[in-house]
Parts: sequence; structure tokens; C-alpha cells
Amino acid sequence: MHTLKVAPLLGATHLMTLHSSQKLRLSMASKGKDNSMKLISLVTLTIQNAAVALSMRYSRTRTTDMFIASTAVLMAEVVKCLASVALVIRTESSVQAGIMAVHHHVWKNKVDTLKVSVPAFIYLIQNNLLYISASNLDAATYQVTYQLKILTTAMFAVMMMGRKLSPVQWFALVLLVVGVAMVQLAGASSGVTAGPEGQNKVLGVVAAIGACCCSGFAGIYFEKILKGSDISIWMRNVQLSLASLPLGLLTSLAYDWQAIRNKGFFFGYDSYVVYLVVLNAVGGLLVAMVVKYADNILKNFATSLAIVLSMLVSIMFLGFSINLQYIMGTGLVIASIFLYSHQPPKQPTVSTIQETPLLKNSEAATRRNNRKPYTRK
Repeated sequence: MHTLKVAPLLGATHLMTLHSSQKLRLSMASKGKDNSMKLISLVTLTIQNAAVALSMRYSRTRTTDMFIASTAVLMAEVVKCLASVALVIRTESSVQAGIMAVHHHVWKNKVDTLKVSVPAFIYLIQNNLLYISASNLDAATYQVTYQLKILTTAMFAVMMMGRKLSPVQWFALVLLVVGVAMVQLAGASSGVTAGPEGQNKVLGVVAAIGACCCSGFAGIYFEKILKGSDISIWMRNVQLSLASLPLGLLTSLAYDWQAIRNKGFFFGYDSYVVYLVVLNAVGGLLVAMVVKYADNILKNFATSLAIVLSMLVSIMFLGFSINLQYIMGTGLVIASIFLYSHQPPKQPTVSTIQETPLLKNSEAATRRNNRKPYTRK
């Protein structure tokens, strides 16, 4: 009689054990998948950040015919638009549904598209300035200097959105400026190899700072006007690219009309320039795919590794040499990146500490009141 009562209990216990072990295996498998995606994200972000800086620099120092930078910026927007439309169609599961979605968000929602045209134009200016900077700065210095976009983004966030920065973040911004200044001053010393003839380092630095200002303003403006929107990131890229195409064409014709008229729109294009255009266009979309698996620490590691990788490749293959001041300045920039995004754990407040036991006691009392009286059979 007692055995009959215990057997079902043992069976239930066995089923619970199996269920728990199955949940544990699934949890471990999910954790392993997340770790793999984080590693893939780290490698992708690092390679993309380093590849853009190194590729742009090499494209402007080759001995072949120099392509017109504004046309490369415009063609990158064309490739980005086509890739974004393809991703929207893939998300919508059919070509017709994807085209209808693009028509609705771009053409019917004209006000939203007009709002997006402002950051689209700013990003165009930014990309053109980056080509100027890459033409006059080595890849490592270019990438270190471009980290000033953290400073400009913070400044525009304070001015346009009223955000408050912690004392640690202000200190990180000061550290960032000091680090970039040390790198620039190191470039003027004899320990750092000078660039090719015709290279204007002052112009390169000014262009990089201008690109940082564009990046900061466009990013905060984009965040402000689109806050709370439920449109997918791919559709946003379609809007940005479609708004950029006419603006990019006008910019290219306004600044380089004489060169385009005399030499042709695709003058200087070869397989490497095509690779550079695709890298600038698709690289950002690739980062957008994996960035959801990357937290702030991982993004900072990727940026830091990209700076170090650019420096090493420049030393080994591009005839670049550095001194101690350059290394120290780069170290300060990397430290500021981590320090600015550091978020200390929140300490529990007195109200939280006092409310928790009360909640537990209240829940316990509710369970006791709702408990059914025991009746002996």
C-alpha cells in the first residue's frame, strides 16, 4: 500500500529531473551560441573598422590614376540602397511586399523621408571629408583622430537632447582630447615617418575633425527625430540612401564637375576601387547585422583592436614608424573609449531595500489567505 503511493512520487521526481537536465542542456547550448555570435561580432567589427581605414588610405596613395572621391561616395550609396532594398524584400518574404513597404515608407510617408534627408546630406559631407583625411593622414593617425567623434557626439547630445554626462565621462573626454593631441604632436617629431610628398597633414586633421562633427550631429539628429519609431533598420537605410542619391549627385557635380567632364565619371576605377565602394557600402550593413550581439565592452574592444591592427599593418606594409609619445597618445585614446562607456552598477536605494521585504511579506500573506483548508479523507 505504501509502495503504491511512493512509486508515482518517484516517477514524478524522475520526470522533473529529466526536465531540469533538458533545460540545462538547452541553456548551455544557447549560451554557447551567444558566445559564438559575440566572437563573430568582435572579429567582424574589428576587421571592418581596420579595413575601412587601411583601404581608404591605400587607395589614395597608389601610383595608379586617382579616382574622383565624390563619385566613389555616390556609388557607395547606390550599392547600399540596392543591398538595403534586398534586405527589406527578404524581411517581407516577397518582392511585391518589399516594394510595397518601400513605397509606403518612402513615398507615402514624405514628411519622415524629408526629415531623414538632413542626416543623409550630413553623412554625404562626412564621407567626402573622410576621403580628404585619408589622403593626408596615415591609416593609424586617421583612425585615432577619428575617435574624436565620441567628443562631438557627446557635445551634440548635451546641446540637442539635454543629456547629462557624469564626471567620469567628462574626464574620459578630456583624456580623449589629450590622447589625440599627443598623437598629432608625435607626428610632427622625427620619430614618426612623414607621409608622401603633397600630403597636407593640417588639411587631413581638419577634415577628420569636420567628419567627427558631421558624425556627431547627424547621429544625434537622427536619434532625436526617429526616437520611438518602429521602422526597421533596413528600411531606414533605404530612406537614407534614396535621400542621399540626388544630394550626392548634386554634390559630386558641384565640386568635381570639371574633373568629371574632362576625365569621365568612372575615371581611375579598377577592381580595387570597386572593392572599396562595396566595403564602404556593405560594411556598415554587415555591422548592423551583428551589432545586436555586441555590448559596449565588445564594441570598445573592437575599436581598440582595430586601432592597434591599423598601426601594425601600417608599420609592416606601409612604411610607417612610431615613437613612445605616439604609443602613449594611442593608449590614452583607447582608455578614454572604455572609460566613457563604463556604467557602474546601480546601488540599491533605501526605498528599494525597505520595499522588498514588505512585498515578500504581502505575497506570503496572500498565499496564506488563498490556501484551501485541508480536509482529511
